[in-house]
Amino acid sequence: MEAASGSSASRARELSRNQRRDSEGSLDFPNLEFEYGDSDSIVAELSELYSYTEEPEFAANRDCFEEDFAIHGVFDDCYTETEVVHWARYNVFLLYEMGTFGALVELLNMEIDNSQACSSSLRKPAISLADSTELRVLLNIMYLMVEIIRREGEDDKPEWSSARDGFRTELSSLVYNGEPFAVLLFSFVNKYCNGHTPHCPIKKVLLLLWKTILFCFGGFETVQELKMEKRAKLGLPPLLENSIQVTRTLRATSPPASAMDILEQQQKRGRRGRRDSLDIYCERDEAREEEDEADDGDSGIEGEVDPLEREALIQDLHSPGLAPERWLFPRCLPWATKVREKDIEEFLEVSRCKFIGFTLGNDTETLVGLPRPIHNSVKTLKQHKYVSIAEVQAKMEEELQKSPVSLGAEEVEQTSVEILYQAMLYNLPQYMIALLKIQLAAAPTSKAKTDSINILADLLPEEMPNTVLQSMKLGIDVNRHKEIVVKAISALMLLLLKHLKLNHVYQFEYVSQHLVFANCIPLILKFFNQSIMSYVTTKNSIFVLDYPHCVIHELPELTTEVLEAGDHTQFCWRNLFSCINLLRILNKLTKWKHSRIMMLVVFKSAPILKRVLRAKQAMLQLYALKLLKFQTKYLGRQWRKSNMKIMSAIYHKVRHRLNDDWAYGNDIDARPWDFQAEECSLRVNIEMFNSRRYGLHHTDLEFAPVDNCLQSVLGHQVSLPEDFRYSYELWLEREVFAHPIHWEDLLQPLT
Repeated sequence: MEAASGSSASRARELSRNQRRDSEGSLDFPNLEFEYGDSDSIVAELSELYSYTEEPEFAANRDCFEEDFAIHGVFDDCYTETEVVHWARYNVFLLYEMGTFGALVELLNMEIDNSQACSSSLRKPAISLADSTELRVLLNIMYLMVEIIRREGEDDKPEWSSARDGFRTELSSLVYNGEPFAVLLFSFVNKYCNGHTPHCPIKKVLLLLWKTILFCFGGFETVQELKMEKRAKLGLPPLLENSIQVTRTLRATSPPASAMDILEQQQKRGRRGRRDSLDIYCERDEAREEEDEADDGDSGIEGEVDPLEREALIQDLHSPGLAPERWLFPRCLPWATKVREKDIEEFLEVSRCKFIGFTLGNDTETLVGLPRPIHNSVKTLKQHKYVSIAEVQAKMEEELQKSPVSLGAEEVEQTSVEILYQAMLYNLPQYMIALLKIQLAAAPTSKAKTDSINILADLLPEEMPNTVLQSMKLGIDVNRHKEIVVKAISALMLLLLKHLKLNHVYQFEYVSQHLVFANCIPLILKFFNQSIMSYVTTKNSIFVLDYPHCVIHELPELTTEVLEAGDHTQFCWRNLFSCINLLRILNKLTKWKHSRIMMLVVFKSAPILKRVLRAKQAMLQLYALKLLKFQTKYLGRQWRKSNMKIMSAIYHKVRHRLNDDWAYGNDIDARPWDFQAEECSLRVNIEMFNSRRYGLHHTDLEFAPVDNCLQSVLGHQVSLPEDFRYSYELWLEREVFAHPIHWEDLLQPLT
């Protein structure tokens, strides 16, 4: 009896140990061998186009094909995934050569404007997969054409390469109703969010939009190449390093040891009869973190050893019986140091005020009256001076605003990015808001609300599942569907921001400011307010139902084992890809913007970002550490003291600025009244840029006369959409009758 109770207690302790390891991270947790890129493999990207609910339609497509093309009978001739991809490439290029894509766009426009389909779906109590059949067929073919043609193959024919270039030019040009194809998709997304096309298969639209932007603009490697070309064109020195290659060489930092792990290590070392100073350091630091950070239930990462203890540790590691292979100190930092022109100006301004009692403005050459150490400091700063493309563009814009006549008209190169920006400029705020609405609905931490967007319209079957297995399958499909939506939106927004910043900094700032005004920063933080390790390791996939596996193999009987069987990789590629993209977007929105950095502080992002650091992936940790570095000076001395491991990791992994006081908190920029002025000044510069180059006047409407005459106002002819009369009764019920009018409020005196 005692033995049985002892064994059960032992099993309980083991279960508790495993659960705690899963929740806190263990020292022996392996690195996530993830290679960041523009997209996943071709097979994975094609499989994510189709939901598991669509799987029965493959058999229906086969029957239709065999009925119409009985003499060819090539639908079922492929036996491997390689053959499927090979013949898909052949057929896609054949479709493009026959001019099929233009016909598909015309059909898509007809379906978008099909008011009958919209009204019929609105009358239903629930929208299902059957309501979007025509749209899904069109979007599937168009996605296959864009995704397959944009990828270069080793066995490509010469005519295929020329077709690829022609297709890229066609998608980027103003050939579809006088606008690029991406603008058509943006407007489709906007209509969906406004309730005009509730039956829209939004996941397929977003995937097609992302791949269209990726095809027309190019991926991350293309951005790096364009940046080098533009710097040479502007007469700037070449880049100090390739940021993509440097990031790939970084190694992940280990997560902290849990209390159970430390206890086990102590027991092992007790058998060995020796405890080195590293053990004492880890134990003391673990106890200190548990005491200091109990309020947020979080702990820092295990970074490199603090410099003060490095010498003692090296002495211990040279002692007999100790293996020094764990502590290999890097000889240099991974990033080259950068200094801005503004940093040199601020340094000289402070030095002149201190030593000679007056300043010389933006003069960085005159050093008269300053002591020799200041001369040496300025020389060192200028050796590491880095001038960005954005700084040159902002200065050129300032000169154009000051001297529009003498400098003449600006010659704007009509690149694919410039053409798209001009086409989407007037509706750009609505497009960004629509993307963020869908992102919010797809976030795993979002709660279902009655007024939220239904992003599952193209997923739910006509008949809901009536067995446990069918419910499990649908649940996996729903989670997978949301993950793919997050992946598409995050990659799309990051590509837009990177290419717009390279094209012109104020185009990038215009999009960024609208994202910030639409609460993009708290939305991304809300996404990360979960267990990131669970998110990146959870695999919501059913391997046997993935395309093209499901069309070249006989499907087994649906069982629990089949649903739970999957690949043996240690993480989900799309989820880790989405997390890195969102962190990079957050970095781009907040870098050098004190008002937005204060938003990170106000929304308590530090504990959230610290939890992100538990995932052992170098790029993910790097961008989380960057965001923590932005705000360390505002978090207070006690936070820095309690998170020295994070401070050490920032020092080892993030780029340094020679006179940046991020670790000391001399926050002269922390005056809150300066933040609003900074954001308003930026907004004025953006509006002046858009007004000068594109004739976009935002301020005209503010000073337009207001018509207060009741008769003339009611006499205006208001243009309504064609499909409004079909849903007029529903609109009245939702927008008028559902909201009570409190007439008694009109009788209250004004205060």
